[in-house]
Amino acid sequence: MSLARRHWLVRLLLAGGLIPPLAGGSPLRAATTRFAPVLPGTRLTFPRDHGAHPEFRIEWWYLTGWLDTPAAQPERAVGVQITFFRLATGWQRDHASRFAARQLLFAHAALAIPGRGRLITAERVARAGLGLAEASDTDTNLSIGDWRLSRDSADRYQARIVDPALTIDLTLQAHRPPLLQGELGFSRKGPSTAQASYYYSRPWLEATGRISVPAAARALPMPTAGELKGPVWFDHEWSSELLDPEAQGWDWVGLHLNDGSALMAFRIRRRTGEDLWRTANWVNTAQEPLLSATQAESIRFETLRSWRSPRTSASWPVAQRLYIGGRTLELQPLFDDQELQTQGSTGVTYWEGAVTVHEANRVIGRGYLELTGYAQAMRI
Repeated sequence: MSLARRHWLVRLLLAGGLIPPLAGGSPLRAATTRFAPVLPGTRLTFPRDHGAHPEFRIEWWYLTGWLDTPAAQPERAVGVQITFFRLATGWQRDHASRFAARQLLFAHAALAIPGRGRLITAERVARAGLGLAEASDTDTNLSIGDWRLSRDSADRYQARIVDPALTIDLTLQAHRPPLLQGELGFSRKGPSTAQASYYYSRPWLEATGRISVPAAARALPMPTAGELKGPVWFDHEWSSELLDPEAQGWDWVGLHLNDGSALMAFRIRRRTGEDLWRTANWVNTAQEPLLSATQAESIRFETLRSWRSPRTSASWPVAQRLYIGGRTLELQPLFDDQELQTQGSTGVTYWEGAVTVHEANRVIGRGYLELTGYAQAMRI
């Protein structure tokens, strides 16, 4: 199905009330008590918690990273993003029919190729079941048509994205156990404990694979010849009530540093632009924390430079400074236009970009910066 026809179908279903809108509605919170709450003290268990949690409202599996050719030439690196989302519609108890759309699945994919100046993107949406899409609740095993993300017993992930705009085929090997974020996986997102998610990361998935894009989309040098390699950051989160009503959106980073450490940090912003909540987790290669609780909560984001989108007029703080643990890190984008417009699936406009990390005028790492709530308030 063409993107235009998928877009028309999604709009038709939205108009008929068959799919709840992901943008422009009420805040990211359950409208009723039918969805399971996120509770502190809950123990995450694996491999079960690698899988889907259909009793919760929202869930996502996130892959972001820089991949290099074997020559490891910086100009031949490419940024990769793959995201699968699951949304529970609230019909799981009210409708016994197998035709009821109890779960919806969405996916986004993007390539950041140096020299092109704009992301190459693709998206998918389908209701779960009837052979259209699946999300296993026993382990990571997601599919929307021929888009797939799965994990096997060797703790190896396979990601396969096939679209006219791009093809991504990656194998990602885990060598460390899941890194639980927050308090043993209970990750606060606001002043209330109800505003939280279950959240774990796998910062160092060892990725190998290939990408391809149509000739018309290529820029030189184009790193599609030969196998690409590099560390990929994987996040998995699920929740039923994520944001405070005063929240506008968030800034999030997942960074690989040259010393082998990994840094996750985010802030939830109020509508006024002030921070509503913020935290960080910086770990060494043994996944031991490098920050105290006070240092994690005192992280500060500062805008260095913004870029205004010619398509949406949103102003994105694409270059930022992080003050954390007595250090000052600067994030610079691979290129400014890493904006994603997803009218054919989730309806959310956000910025998901490959960035380099600088300290004292030296490049000390790279990773991804995610920005939401600058084009519209994050809503479900």
